[in-house]
Parts: sequence; C-alpha cells; structure tokens
Amino acid sequence: MSSRFGLRRPRLLRAATAGLIALGLTGALSSPASAATQVYAENFSAGLGTFLSTGSVSASTGAARLSGSLLTDASLTSAPIALAGYSGVSVSYTRAASGLDLGEAFTVTYSVDGGAFTTLESSRTASGAVSFPLPPSVDGRTVRLRFSLDAGGALETLTVDDVLVRAEGGGPTDPPGGTLPPVTDVTAPGPYAVTIDTTAGPGDDGWLVYPANAGQNGVNHPVLVWGPGAGSDPAAYEDMLRQWASHGFVVYSEVSSSSGDYMVDALDWIEDQNASPSSALYQDIDTSEVAFGGHSRGSIGTFDVADEPRLETTIHVAGGSFDGNGPDNLRNPALYIGGDDDFATSNVERDYTNTDVPVWFNILNGTDHIAATRNGQHIITAWLRWHLADEEFRRTQDFLRSNCTFCGLGDTRYKNW
Repeated sequence: MSSRFGLRRPRLLRAATAGLIALGLTGALSSPASAATQVYAENFSAGLGTFLSTGSVSASTGAARLSGSLLTDASLTSAPIALAGYSGVSVSYTRAASGLDLGEAFTVTYSVDGGAFTTLESSRTASGAVSFPLPPSVDGRTVRLRFSLDAGGALETLTVDDVLVRAEGGGPTDPPGGTLPPVTDVTAPGPYAVTIDTTAGPGDDGWLVYPANAGQNGVNHPVLVWGPGAGSDPAAYEDMLRQWASHGFVVYSEVSSSSGDYMVDALDWIEDQNASPSSALYQDIDTSEVAFGGHSRGSIGTFDVADEPRLETTIHVAGGSFDGNGPDNLRNPALYIGGDDDFATSNVERDYTNTDVPVWFNILNGTDHIAATRNGQHIITAWLRWHLADEEFRRTQDFLRSNCTFCGLGDTRYKNW
C-alpha cells in the first residue's frame, strides 16, 4: 500500500509514537477491581449508541468498526459521561487493529468537561482487552471518550467493543441536582396527592392535573401539556395524567388537533395561572421547565409547535408525522415511543431517521396503537424527571446505555447525544 503515501498528509511524527504507548498515564494497564461500580457501558448491540461518528464508521455484529480513508479520518466520540459523586474511575474496552501500515495508528483519548483530549493509547497493532485508570482530576467531572483511526485504506480497520467506565468509590446523590422530591421507582405513583380541575384552560374545557400540595417545601413544579389521540379526550388518559402529576408535574390536557396552537395557548394560560394571586398554583409553577407531548394526533400537534422557544423537550407516542417532515421543527431532545403491533410505527421510524436533535426511541413489545401511552407511561415519567426536574443520573441509568432501565421493553434506538 505504499504507493498511496504521496497522496497522504505526513505521518512521521505519528509514526514515532505508534508502537504501543499511553501518553500522560504511566503504567496505565490494569484490571479493574471486581467491586467497582459500572458507571457507563456500551457494547454496540443497538448500533453506535451514545457515540457520534465521523468518517467511515459502522456498527455490526455487536461491535463498532472504523475504516481508513484518504479523505477523512474515522472517529467515534462518546456523549458526555457524568461522574458526579464518583472516584477512582477507570476506562476499559476491547480493540483490534488490522492492516495498518507503518506511520499509521489508532488513538484512544479522553476529554474532561469539554476540554482538550488526552491520549490513553496510540498503537498500530494492539488487540484484545485493556483497562486504564483515569487520574483523580476526573473525579466528579464529565468525560468523553474518543477512538480515532489515522489510516488511508478501507481495509485498514479498528474494531472497538465493550466500552466500560467503572468507579471504585462513591456514586451519584439521589437525585443529583433534582428539583423534585426523589423517588426510587418511577413505575409507582409519586409522592404527591393529586387534584384535577376538569373545567380548566383558555376555553374552560381542559383538564388541569396537579399536586394537591403544590409549592410545599419551596418546590416549583414543571409543566407538561398533553395532547390526546383523535377521537379521545383527557378522561381517556386519566390514570396517566394522575401518574405524572403525582411525581410533581403540572399537567394540562384538552382535546387535540393536528395544529399545536392549542398547546401554545394552554402554556400561555398556565403562565397566567402562575402569575395570578387567585390561582391555586400561584407562583408554584416552574415556567422555565416545559414539555409538550401527545399520543397519535396529539403527537402530530406537538410536532407542529415543537419550535416553541419555551420548550425543553417533546414527547411523541404512536404518532409519526405523515410526510416525514415533523422533525424539522424539533429544537430540543425528543422521546419517541411506538409499538410492535402499531400501524403508526413505520411513520415514527421514518421520523426517527429524519431527526437531527438528540432522540430516544423505543418500539414496545406487545403494544398496539391504543396501548402505547399506557405501556410507555413510566418511560415518560423518567424522561420528564430527567429533562424537566434535572435528574441527570437518569441519562445513563434509564436511557443512554445498552443495558438501560427501559432497554429491555422493546427495540431501543438513540442518536445525536
């Protein structure tokens, strides 16, 4: 393959370090203790998972493969991995380089809190499992991992698998930075008794479902505006609306339309309730933490106004857009839920393909169109507690790792994190 060297940029400096070296971490190879806590795991069984890629990167047979190219070096970079409360952190993975020439190398690096990347390993021929302890300076911080391949031929590859981050000590507080009372089980009702007003909203025809003792202990409650499916109304979702309100959310719902203007009007009305001394929720609502979501037609309406600047997230259940353009309006992380026996799932899958914002998607087993919200209500509870109540530990625990809390409920996919 030496005939292509004239087309490549110089590699002499890289060749000098391309044996087997760890820069910045002396004696880095070690075995993690069996008692260590698993903070993060990715085995690429569901694609690239939380990793973003550049160049020629694919995931097949349960591993990620980086291939060489004359145009763009291949790389694989993880989403930020939160280490709040953790200490004694180590990184392990399995890798195998194949076909690399002299002067070519793969490199593994890490970044702390978005800073410059530090090299863990750079090699031309290494293979097998390896583990590196990270320095104490990463404890309690956020790290990203990057695997990159500097090679020019498509047959020159790096295969990566079984990426693990472990910690010897500590763990996240419960909840770390959360704004609502903590819970141990999102499938159970939350700590709040619930009040329902069935004559609420701009037209006095919506349901307002909220914690009966709103504002207790200085808590301000995030907001969910929910759109029912076509031919239904809030009463059809009462148990789910109660579930979310019991966890501390102020939930509003009315008969939906494919236009989401009613959701924006409802949010305006909720803000007025928060500002009105005569309201039961006077100054008890956190109007900076808002989600729109819905089932079927309610999801369509949510897509319609997903660019509303007051939103933190949107939720779409069994309601893919008809033309595949619904995701164009998304500006924030989105949750997609479908069912393996739901006629709308093919549309949701197309929306997932067309989504450019961070998105998490589960096609629930044994679920049809009608059952999708009820079967997915606890996923929604955890999602709201993550995105509106700042329970950051749910990012990896419940969603963004291969063995996440909800990953066993069906076909799970996520990207752009």
